Amino acid sequence: MDSFVGIGLGDGILKAIKELGFETPTPIQAKAIPHLLESKQHLIGSAQTGTGKTGAFGLPSVQLADTSKKHTQTIILSPTRELCLQITKDLQNYAKYVDGLTILAVYGGSNIDAQIRTLRKGAQIVVATPGRAVDLIKRKKLLLGEIDRLILDEADEMLTMGFKDDLDFIIDQAHEERQIILFSATMSKRIKTITKSYMSDAIEIAAAKVNMGASTVEHLYYTVSAREKYEVLKRVADMNPDIYGIVFCRTRRETKEVANKLMGDGYNADALHGDLSQAQRDEVMNRFRVRHLQMLVATDVASRGLDVDDLTHVINYNLPDDIEAYVHRSGRTGRAGKSGISIAIVNSREKKRIREIERTSKITFAHTPVPTGKEICSRQLYSLIDKLEKVEVDEKEIEPFLPEILEKLKDLDREQIIKHFVYSEFNRFLDYYKDAPDLNRKGERSSGDRSSGKRERKGGNAKFARIFVNLGQKQYITPPRLIGVINEALDSSEAEIGKIDIMKNFSFFDIDEEFAKAVIKGVKKVKYDGQEVNMEISTKPAARRDRFDRKGRNFKKKKRNTKRY
Repeated sequence: MDSFVGIGLGDGILKAIKELGFETPTPIQAKAIPHLLESKQHLIGSAQTGTGKTGAFGLPSVQLADTSKKHTQTIILSPTRELCLQITKDLQNYAKYVDGLTILAVYGGSNIDAQIRTLRKGAQIVVATPGRAVDLIKRKKLLLGEIDRLILDEADEMLTMGFKDDLDFIIDQAHEERQIILFSATMSKRIKTITKSYMSDAIEIAAAKVNMGASTVEHLYYTVSAREKYEVLKRVADMNPDIYGIVFCRTRRETKEVANKLMGDGYNADALHGDLSQAQRDEVMNRFRVRHLQMLVATDVASRGLDVDDLTHVINYNLPDDIEAYVHRSGRTGRAGKSGISIAIVNSREKKRIREIERTSKITFAHTPVPTGKEICSRQLYSLIDKLEKVEVDEKEIEPFLPEILEKLKDLDREQIIKHFVYSEFNRFLDYYKDAPDLNRKGERSSGDRSSGKRERKGGNAKFARIFVNLGQKQYITPPRLIGVINEALDSSEAEIGKIDIMKNFSFFDIDEEFAKAVIKGVKKVKYDGQEVNMEISTKPAARRDRFDRKGRNFKKKKRNTKRY
């Protein structure tokens, strides 16, 4: 489809989107808009971030709104406050020339009374976060009895964030004739549970293959020891002087540590994490959006809803626990047909995660050498020269100063002047990387390597404690997800983790005994898919760990349902 004209949109909407610079529908828009304008059949849309899915469901929602009626006709659910506000802003732009249409954003952390007053006056389209939507429904202020469309945007993210019960409640409250429109970048088992339960006759459309990374993104990984990750991150930044990217860390603590180190070393960076107030969060995000920051260090949860175009890099300081999360991360660059780079900095233990991502998401990683000091100095030098060459000189402004400048430099020839100037601007990199080591050490084991269940640490072999946890196959726990639970409990990824045994209803794992008490204490504040997580030290020997019951007692069943990793 070459144009929005003739697709069924009104003149006012066409005028608005033309002013926004939209002329040709994206693939997902070309497939979704005609269907939504003409049919009430459920729709499942598979599309990566940045493919225009807000327009795919937003333009039909604006077009189909009956402004003569004040009741809510469309509800759009999104996982975060930021995305909720972004969708609302986009729809308001689409509806610029549509008289009498009210589009309301409702989300937590804001005045609920003001939202209730607007709902009383009438809002044909409501964009909401699940928690606030449930609150308003229970107060009988957000009424679903007459809605025509229920749209779930970033459905996989909402499920990952634990909104499954809220989504079930909201869908159940809506009348049976409502149309459900679901958009998701990945199609996990949890997404399929919703589609089977509520969308049995849905039409499926896709702008890209399900669970696959965008074709415009190049995927690279560096293999280094864990203690050298930060040095590699700095080299990536130095090798790309015009970098504009997000650095993903696993925990809030690590996010703050990495961001503080970068800022202390003179990099234009800041952190985005859950400990920030909403005002602080908004301030950091706004600075990043207008490029006053080059690098934003964030957790997955904190970055959700951050909609930024033209990112050059996504850097995985730690790989996420879920493969789907990697697809989401990498999809933040290479948008709107532009190219981008997704980098993973891994130790040898994490290399198998690279293979899992490749196998599941059909992504191909290139193993890339860490840039050397000489390569970085060359890149920075040529970047400096390129900038000098492109500087526009205002002769009138500089003319009064030239006589004195020329007098001071009269004893230097042209080549000497160039050398002096370049070195004065460039000496920081030359000094720093003068004796920089090669981080591409072959055959060196990282702190995460395994050998007969033992791990080398700075002081020798680590001793391990055996921990019981009440998560198993029934809870869809996997080794990477269990490691994520452990790291969240510790608020760190420093602990050495040994063998993991996943059973039907529970699991066991080995952890450096130095962290055993801390993980048991810290897990009390952790929930996994809404379930409380309990851990305790197992007193049984590792050789018989597959015969322990929930409390660590032996049982006599011969048949074992155990997955060994």
